[in-house]
Amino acid sequence: MKIQQNFSLKNHNTFGVDVSAKFFAEVTSSDELFEAINHSKTQSFPMLFLGGGSNVLFTKDFEGAVIQLDLKGVSEEIINENEVLVTSKAGENWHEFVHYSLGKNYGGLENLSLIPGNVGTSPMQNIGAYGTEIKDTFVSCKVLNLGTLEVEEFNHEKCRFGYRESIFKREGKGKYVILEVTFKLTRKDHFIKTEYGAIQSELKKSGIENPTIQDVSKAVISIRQSKLPDPKMIGNAGSFFKNPSVPMVQFLEVQKRYPEIPNYPNGDLVKIPAGWLIEQCGWKGKQIGNVASHELQALVIVNATGNATGKEIFDFSTKIIDSVKEKFGIELEREVNIV
Repeated sequence: MKIQQNFSLKNHNTFGVDVSAKFFAEVTSSDELFEAINHSKTQSFPMLFLGGGSNVLFTKDFEGAVIQLDLKGVSEEIINENEVLVTSKAGENWHEFVHYSLGKNYGGLENLSLIPGNVGTSPMQNIGAYGTEIKDTFVSCKVLNLGTLEVEEFNHEKCRFGYRESIFKREGKGKYVILEVTFKLTRKDHFIKTEYGAIQSELKKSGIENPTIQDVSKAVISIRQSKLPDPKMIGNAGSFFKNPSVPMVQFLEVQKRYPEIPNYPNGDLVKIPAGWLIEQCGWKGKQIGNVASHELQALVIVNATGNATGKEIFDFSTKIIDSVKEKFGIELEREVNIV
């Protein structure tokens, strides 16, 4: 393992923000991970563990050690004729892992195709799309406790999944490193989820009436590519804000003023698309300096010129939050981790 000093992170975050880490190490094994951690602790450096860099916004240089997790490997354990456990190391690319599963005809992850990032960060966010979330197929994950340097196993309950939430984003933040994740997938009796209108429209356009999991994946990929910018072409972190959920009473008050507001009732709460709220405030396609709200999806903030600083992007997001709060009385929450 090589530890590099004053290392540029420009190519290690999908916003393409040019910041540096005082120390940087890329680890490919447990031994290298322990070595990097021990080195950092010996020097009393703060540590930041990086996956694919797709859900982080650096607002300044990191005055410590950034450790890139590049642990690779996928294994399987067949449970019965219809179920299989598939375990992936943290450093595997998420979409490539989904593609691997589909190649084996394993169902359960197809609606999560083309989500950026690595497998190791997927439980942190409880990533989700088109009616599916990680928690639906998640079984367990092995984590390294940074306090004890012992490997622990977190089951579904211990992870405390919520909407784009988990223990790793709340009370466990900075205390654990996810090493590998295990999912339970189907082998033949797949539960096809196509209730989202966009998926139905895409399948209909292709003349598909009885879709396979591969068909659903292709539809999701087509939808995402039509709406979301490729980070390789223009810096972004996908959806920058969570879709807010508000009490029914509050929603009804907003609906009186805006009858056309899209909504998804969920028990006592109502989920409202953040992209719609942002677009109604006039942000879609709007650019200030080096930063813009994407022209096709207001929920996505982009490094429009390639020269934006993290602070510029953060300040731009604050302006959006303020304008939505002023117009609708709803406060948006950033989904992206701010460093």
